[in-house]
Amino acid sequence: MIHFVACYCVLAGAIIVSTPQDIALMDVRRGVEMFKKVDIPVFGVVQNMNVFRCPSCGHETHIFGNNGAHRLAEEIKIDFLGDIPLDVSIQETCDTGRPIVVSQPTSSQVGNWICSFQTDLAACSASLKIMQP
Repeated sequence: MIHFVACYCVLAGAIIVSTPQDIALMDVRRGVEMFKKVDIPVFGVVQNMNVFRCPSCGHETHIFGNNGAHRLAEEIKIDFLGDIPLDVSIQETCDTGRPIVVSQPTSSQVGNWICSFQTDLAACSASLKIMQP
């Protein structure tokens, strides 16, 4: 699918989303290399499901490992765009077709990471050159 998109569309860049697990990070490496080969800049990596916070007590558990995507981004010199926690509210709202950023934009789940993404994406957008098909 990615090959098709890269061949028939002009892409300004890519954002790679990964969990912190070592096996997933291998795919991030391959994805970054693939985008380099087709001259598509990688804006950065987002780490999904980095931490689970117990809704009852607030205890944090790193079910899938801790900060693997962040460490990899530093190692391969791409921007780290932020973390999305493993949160039941995010899952439930996505499953209903109204992601939490739309259905509950002022919730704490959104507030913890959306501002970071907006800042980083604005910086990415400002650095883009205009591409002609």
